[in-house]
Amino acid sequence: MPDGSPAAINGPLHVCADRRLCNEDGNRIQLRGISTHGLQWFGACVTRRAFNAIANNWKADVVRLALYVQEGGYETDPEGFERTVNRLIRRATRRGLYVIVDWHILTPGNPHHNLDRARKFFDRIARKNRNRVNVLYEVANEPNGTDVTWDVLKRYHEEVIPVIRAHDPDAIILLGTPGWSSMGLAHGWNEQQIADNPVDADNILYSFHFYAASHGEAYREALDRASQKLPVFVTEFGLQSHTGDGGNDLQQSALYLDLMKQRKISWAYWNFSDDWRSGAVFQPGACRDRAFFGEARLKEAGKWIRSRMREDDAFPVD
Repeated sequence: MPDGSPAAINGPLHVCADRRLCNEDGNRIQLRGISTHGLQWFGACVTRRAFNAIANNWKADVVRLALYVQEGGYETDPEGFERTVNRLIRRATRRGLYVIVDWHILTPGNPHHNLDRARKFFDRIARKNRNRVNVLYEVANEPNGTDVTWDVLKRYHEEVIPVIRAHDPDAIILLGTPGWSSMGLAHGWNEQQIADNPVDADNILYSFHFYAASHGEAYREALDRASQKLPVFVTEFGLQSHTGDGGNDLQQSALYLDLMKQRKISWAYWNFSDDWRSGAVFQPGACRDRAFFGEARLKEAGKWIRSRMREDDAFPVD
């Protein structure tokens, strides 16, 4: 890994006793980065040049690889998508980035539907990458549905965690939460159900997702509360509505980013692509044109989040 890169400086990560993400020296850190869009759709946005931009121009610490399971994703070509993920892990590693392997379940919302696939995928990916210090595993992107309670979801996590641990005993594992990873808020629940019945495992963090134009004060307060009870990682968020489109609520977004900086909550923005929606950072066609550097082909959201990511030329560390 390049000297001075996030993973070279911080080494293997772990969850400290105070529920914060820490580096190998025990210092609390906040990783800030960006998620790809679906790997089945936006291959032109995850090239070597794109990763150079993420690491050196955007100054990201972490990149999230959104591997959809359905919607033309993993289930259509397991071996092919496994090769893609391993190639992108290597690409991130060469640039000293942390990388989140995101098992992007969305529809159907019950992750047990994909349990056998998840076991196979994470067994093979963890085995292949067991000696890398920069790989984090997100085992269920956005579980959803009122039948997908925390008890149901916890049983899924307890099935998948040992598969990864068999090869990588200490890796960070990110656990999806009910209601599209809203800690259950989307279904009228809250973080307390998780705090009262947490998964019994080390080096885990619970995922929280928000979209600032749709999710205001109630979600932000829930994130704040949850971060004081549980280890939390915001593995996906946007400045727009929950559809990833519409106007950017920069005021609400700034409040969220300030809170995450204060609480040392790591985050990954959705998304590094040239999709037509306003949440994609690039204008359509930018990835085809390899226009990943600078601001010329960025949408408003891209300019704003890139500026926030670059505001400190290093990850915030205690």
